[in-house]
This record gives sequence, structure tokens and C-alpha cells, in this order.
Amino acid sequence: MELLLIFAVIAVVVGIVVLARGQGTSRRRSEESILADAKADARQSIERLGGQVYALIGSNEPAKSALSDASERFNAAGSQIEQASTPKQAQLAKQTALEGLYYIRAARLAMDMDPGPEIATLDGQKSSGEVTESRDIEFEGRQVSASPNPSDKTPNYYPGGRVAGRPVPAGWYSEPWWKPALVAGAWGVGSVFLFSAMFGGMAGVGYDSTAFESGYGDGYQDGLDAGGDQGGDVGGDQGGDFGGDSGSGDSGGGDFGGGDFGGGGDFGGGDFGGF
Repeated sequence: MELLLIFAVIAVVVGIVVLARGQGTSRRRSEESILADAKADARQSIERLGGQVYALIGSNEPAKSALSDASERFNAAGSQIEQASTPKQAQLAKQTALEGLYYIRAARLAMDMDPGPEIATLDGQKSSGEVTESRDIEFEGRQVSASPNPSDKTPNYYPGGRVAGRPVPAGWYSEPWWKPALVAGAWGVGSVFLFSAMFGGMAGVGYDSTAFESGYGDGYQDGLDAGGDQGGDVGGDQGGDFGGDSGSGDSGGGDFGGGDFGGGGDFGGGDFGGF
């Protein structure tokens, strides 16, 4: 009788172990499947971006600048997807590719080409607003310009979004004044003045310099809530082709941190320039 009881206990234990192993295997397969799907989704956008990067040649300075940025995003997205080990990392690679596609679209517009279908909204893009009128300001001894349209005067495009936790409106600029913050992860002390002078009272930019300094503006939280889960589907595979070429969907980028203005001084110990 005791022997039968021992065999019964052993059988139950073995059954529990087998069941646990089966569940663990199933869970691992499910996680691997989710990651594989996320990476495949990201690669579609990356391949579309690559097709455009290799197919287009800039015919003017704004287009050349935008295509250079698109190429940089293509290389970055390729590196990110190769190193991605989680669905979130794969999603970030897709965001980078989608951002690159915004630069492609900008280049096509600069060359008077069909821009193609709309591209999925980037994280923080709606809340950052956009340049709706031309502005010229004096900043630290030089002129800085912004415009809703490309020109030799404003050849640097930005698709809109958050850089180092601060919103940067979509538009064309005389210089990429946001890049030091993008590289350093923090803004210089002069950035609030530049932002206030450049965008104060401009329609389409729904926040003032105080909001910029705080890292948000009107609708910012709504934008975060809408974008929520790392972009959810980050636009699913929207965007289609650019006139038969590869095309669509784009931050990338995500955020570059947050935090307050880099405490001491301007970028790299110097001023806002030095691009």
C-alpha cells in the first residue's frame, strides 16, 4: 500500500514538472514569436526607407540635406534592428526608420516631386507643433531663420518631435539648432531665449518658452496618452509606396532623455553654434 502511494506521489510530481516545462516552452515560443513579428514589421519600414535613400539624388541644398539625414536614419535603424532583443527595441528601430521617411518626404517636396502618402505620426510630433510662418531672429551674433518651406536660406528640415525632452516644431531652419541637445541629451541655457524669439505668438506652436523650459506644451500630455505604449502600432505599416518606390511609415527616435537644462552653460562649454 505504501509502495503504491509512493508511486502515485512520484507520478504527480513528474506530471507537474512536465506541465511546467511545457508551459515554459510555450511561453518562450510566444515571446519569440512576438519579437519576430515586431522585427519583421520594423524591417518593412527600414527596407522601404533604404529603397528611397538609394533611389533619390538631391537636386538642391534642402533636398541634399534631407536625404543625408534620411541616410543617417537608415543606417541607425539597421543597426538598431540587428541588436534588438525585445519587441520594444524593435519598435524603436521602426520609429527611427519612420523618421527617416519623413526626411525622404521632405526631400521630395524640396524637389517638387510627389511626396507620396501620409506617414504615420511620430512620438511627440503632434504636440510639438509646426512652423507656420517665416521668422528671422538674431541669436548670439548670428541670424537664425525658420520657415514652413524649404529654401537656400532654410535648408535644414526637422519632422517635429521631442529632443532631450523638449518639443521642436516641424519645419525648415537655417541651421539645425536642436542637434547639440540631441547629441548631448540636454539643452543649453540660451535655448529658451532662442525658442521664445523664434516661435513666440506663432500659430501652430501651442506653447510658450515657459512650457518649452518645462518640456511640454498645450496638448502635450494628450499626445503622450495618445502615443502611449511606445507608439502602439506606430502607424502600423502606413505610408505605402512613394510612387512605386519604397515608401512609408517613420523616432525614431523616441525621446533623448529629459531633465532640466544642462545646468551649467551651453553645449560643449561653448555657445549654441559650432554645428
